[in-house]
Amino acid sequence: MNLIQPPHLKKGDKIAIVASARKIVLEELDAAIRIFNSWGLEVVLSKNLFKQNNQFSGTDVERAADLQSALDDDSIKAIISARGGYGTIRIIDKIDFSKFIKNPKWVIGYSDITVLHSHIHTLGIQTLHATMPINFSKNEEAVETLMKTLFAKEFAYEFDASVFNKKGVAEADVVGGNLSLLYALSGSVSDIDTKGKILFMEDLDEYLYHIDRMLLNLKRAGKLRHLAGLLVGGMTDMKDNTIPFGKTVEEIIIDAVKEYDFPVCFNFPAGHVDRNLALVLGKRMKLVVDEFGASLS
Repeated sequence: MNLIQPPHLKKGDKIAIVASARKIVLEELDAAIRIFNSWGLEVVLSKNLFKQNNQFSGTDVERAADLQSALDDDSIKAIISARGGYGTIRIIDKIDFSKFIKNPKWVIGYSDITVLHSHIHTLGIQTLHATMPINFSKNEEAVETLMKTLFAKEFAYEFDASVFNKKGVAEADVVGGNLSLLYALSGSVSDIDTKGKILFMEDLDEYLYHIDRMLLNLKRAGKLRHLAGLLVGGMTDMKDNTIPFGKTVEEIIIDAVKEYDFPVCFNFPAGHVDRNLALVLGKRMKLVVDEFGASLS
């Protein structure tokens, strides 16, 4: 199905900052608020944004209430998660998306926000995998691609070749996000359909054998067999045991898809990397992988 694209932003629109996972303090949002204002956007801070409940930004009830309020408020045209961490999966079943379906808006973030991306895709609406306010001071290009996407400025990505790439062309909807969360959502109501899609994946701070186990889960669930293409972002700070697993993360991924005939592209600059470029999930895109590199447009 064709996923619905939320309306693009214009000056004067409101963007809400919510925290569905880990706790946050105001100082960590200063740069983002300043940048949003410079784009002509009005920033709305959610009611419980600076609450703290152990590692979370308030209780499950408080975080769910903030997300629900932002989804239901017709005056808010985009919702960005302040940061990731862990916690969105604890509140996703408390959210009523019925009003949001009738009035879609951009939901933005990455990492733990994969829970929202995946769930919203089952509702037939596009989302935006992009940098979050806690990271705004890390990379100007990441913030610029967020702005260009929100304000409907067309652009394409070109990036360097990898020795692990598999050449080919795919034109399909891009879905995915953080591999650990895709694995955690498997078999749930928030699980994504990957058939005929370009699957994007990234991850952080995982043991190599965990990556292998998660990919085997996706493979056994039939989520790799019918892909149009595979787009691999940052696989950052991977760890190994004292007795080595014996493969790099690239080798683990290639091994999982070696019998399939679709293009595979590594080193896409998105995920837990400073240069975390914006990527619309649920949008039809063209992936070209050749000996010179790769492009996504």
